[in-house]
Amino acid sequence: MNAVSSEVRRGEGLRNAALLGLLALSTLSGAAEPPDRQVLLLQSFNRGNEILDHFTGEFRVELDQRAGNAVNVVQITVGPTGFVGAPEQAVVDFIRSSYANRPAPDLVVTVAGPAAVFARTYRAQLFPGTPFLFSAVDQRYLQSTPAGDNETAVSVTNDFPAMVDDILRLLPETRQIFMVIGSGVIGKFWRQQLEKDFERFHERVTFIWPGDLSLQETLRRCATLPDNSAIFFLTFGNDASGTAYADERVIAELHARSNAPLFATHDPYFGSGIVGGRLMNIDELARNTANSAIRILNGAAARTVAVPPQMRGRAIFDWRELQRWGIPESRLPAGSEVRYRRPSLWSEYRTMALVAIGAFAVQALLIIGLLLERRARRRAEIESRKNLTLAADTSRRVTMSALTGSIAHEISQPLSAMMYNAEALQLMINASRATPENILEVLSDIHADGVLAAGIIERHRAMLRGHHIQEKPIDLQVVVDDTLALLAHDLREHQITVTVRLSSTPRAINGDAVLLEQVLVNLVLNAMDAMAETPPDRRHLKISSDVKRADVEISVRDGGSGLSADLIGRLFTPFITTKPHGLGIGLAIARNIVEAHGGRIDARNNPEGGATFTVTLRASEVREVQAESSATIS
Repeated sequence: MNAVSSEVRRGEGLRNAALLGLLALSTLSGAAEPPDRQVLLLQSFNRGNEILDHFTGEFRVELDQRAGNAVNVVQITVGPTGFVGAPEQAVVDFIRSSYANRPAPDLVVTVAGPAAVFARTYRAQLFPGTPFLFSAVDQRYLQSTPAGDNETAVSVTNDFPAMVDDILRLLPETRQIFMVIGSGVIGKFWRQQLEKDFERFHERVTFIWPGDLSLQETLRRCATLPDNSAIFFLTFGNDASGTAYADERVIAELHARSNAPLFATHDPYFGSGIVGGRLMNIDELARNTANSAIRILNGAAARTVAVPPQMRGRAIFDWRELQRWGIPESRLPAGSEVRYRRPSLWSEYRTMALVAIGAFAVQALLIIGLLLERRARRRAEIESRKNLTLAADTSRRVTMSALTGSIAHEISQPLSAMMYNAEALQLMINASRATPENILEVLSDIHADGVLAAGIIERHRAMLRGHHIQEKPIDLQVVVDDTLALLAHDLREHQITVTVRLSSTPRAINGDAVLLEQVLVNLVLNAMDAMAETPPDRRHLKISSDVKRADVEISVRDGGSGLSADLIGRLFTPFITTKPHGLGIGLAIARNIVEAHGGRIDARNNPEGGATFTVTLRASEVREVQAESSATIS
C-alpha cells in the first residue's frame, strides 16, 4: 500500500511539473508576441460615397500589408449619415462605452471632413492621450476648428476652380454648369465654399445650384439642360427627401439620362461616364495615409509625421466620352492620357483579318448561294400567295353556295317590292287615278329597291370574284357591316341575336376587305353552327373590337358548347373539323389570310360557356375614319 501511494505521489508531481512548464512556456510566448494594435476609424458617411468607400478599402488593405503584425480596426460612422437624428453627445457616449472595458485605441483615424470636425470637437471627451490622424480631408475643414497636440493630417487640396478651367478649355462655348452636390450637410457646406471660389467665373459661366431636389427631379433637370451646358458632380449623399443614394448609382443614371457632358474630380469615378481631367488619385492618398498610420503605431509622435497636402493628379480622359460629346483631342492639356480608346480594326483583329482575307473567296461563294436561295424562296412565297388566293377563292365560293337561300331571300325582297309598286302604278293608271305626284313617288320606290338589289348583287359578286391580295386602308366598320349583311337572313333563321360593340377610337387597318370579310364570315358561320343545340334565348353572338397602340383586335364570341380540349391546339390545322360534313379548311384558310396580313388569330373557351375567336391586325397609320357607335342586331 505504501509503495502504491509513493508511486501515485510521484506521478502527481511529474504532472504538476509538466503543467508549470507549459504555463511558463505560454507566458514566455505571450510576452514574445506583441499584442494586437488597436485603430479606431471614424468615418464620415455610411457606404454609398464611392470616393470614401474606395479610400477606406484601400487604406485597410495597405495597413494590413505594411503593419507586419495584426492591426485590429474598429470602424464607426459619426458623420451626418451615421447615427441619423442622434445628438453628437450621444455618439460620443456610445464610443466611450464601447471602450469602457478595454484599453483605449492606439490611433484614431478620421476619414473626410465631418469626422475630422467631430473628432476635434470631442477629442477631450474621447481619447485625449491618443494620437489622431485626419485623412482624406480638405484643409478648409481642418481650419474650421482649432488644432490640438498629438495630431497630424493627410489632407487634400480640392482645386475645384481648376476643374472649371478644364471644362472651359474642353468646351469653350459652355455657358451653364449644373452642380450636383446633393441636399445634405455636405452639399450645403460645399455650396457655401464653391460660390466664393467660383466668383471669378461669374462673367462667363452661370452656375446652376439645384437646391433641395429629389434624385428624380435632379435627373429630369439634367436631361433638359439648355445648350452649351456641363454637369459638375461632386457628391450626392442624400436628396431633399432625406433618402441616401450611392454615388455609383447616381453617376450611372446621370450618364444615361443627361444631355450634357459629365465631369468629376476624383479618379474612382473615371470610366463610369465622366469625361475626365486632372483627377485626384485616391489610391495614392490611401497609401500615404497608411504609411503615416504605421509610423505613428511604431512610436513616432503624430506632430512629426508631416505629409504635404495631396493635389490633383495627371490629366486622363475617356475616349468614349470625348467622342460622344464631340470634343477634339487637340483641346486636351499637354501630356494628357486618353484611355478606353477603341483600337483600330487592323491592330485588334490582325490575325482574324488575315484569316478572313484567306476565306473571302469561300464567303463570296456562300453569299452567292444565299442570294440564289433567297430568290428561290421569294418565288416560293409568290407561289404560296397565289395558292392562298386560290384556296381562299375556293373556300369563299363554297361558303357562298351554302348561303344560296340567304342570297335568294335578300334579292327577293327588293324585287317583290319593285313588282308590287309596278302593279300598283298600273292599277292607278288604268283607273285614271294616277297623278304626277303618285307616279313620282312610286318610281322613286322602284328606283330605291333597284339600288338595294344592285348592292346585294355587287356584294355577293365581290365575294365570288377571284383576285390577288390588295392591301389598302379599310374601315373595320364596313367589313363588319358587310359581313352581317351577307348573313342577316341566316342569323334571323337561326334566331341568333348579334351585338356589335366596336371601339370609339378610329380603327383603320391595312388589308384586303374581301379576304378579311371572308374571315369574319367563316367565324360567324362557325359560331352559328356551335349554337345549333343552344336554347334560342341563349343564342347570343357578340362582335367587338379593341384598339391598342399598334394593333386592332376584333373578337367573335358565341354562346355555344365551347371547344374541346383536344382541339384547341389543333384548331387551325387543315382538315381538322368538328362538323359532320365539314372539310376542315375554313379556319386554316382564315389563319393563312390573317397571317398574310401580318396578324394572328387564336381561340379560347369562355368561363361562362362558348368560345371566342380573336383576330389581331396591325393598325393603319390612316386616321381619317370616323368614330363608330355600338349597334345591336336581333
